[in-house]
Amino acid sequence: MADLKYYDVLLKPVITEKSMNSMAEKKYTFLVHPEATKTQVKEAVEKMFAGTKVKSVNTLNQAGKEKRRGITVGKTAKIKKAIVALTAESKDIEFFEGM
Repeated sequence: MADLKYYDVLLKPVITEKSMNSMAEKKYTFLVHPEATKTQVKEAVEKMFAGTKVKSVNTLNQAGKEKRRGITVGKTAKIKKAIVALTAESKDIEFFEGM
């Protein structure tokens, strides 16, 4: 396993209707590095977004789908999502404010 720095853990935010609705409860969804742990995700969010305090992190792995094009068979990339819940006294993440 590679040594991941906190800026390598979070890849991009997930912008869907469901994830935007959960922001009212201070829950934010990110795509994260497939080898990142919950502790690394918590550390990355607290360091990258000043004033945030993470209450919990839930992760889910999604395996790559098998795709075909004629007789050639391949797989799409696997992904890992993290749903980060912030504490009540924590600041909101300003990155999502304009969306």
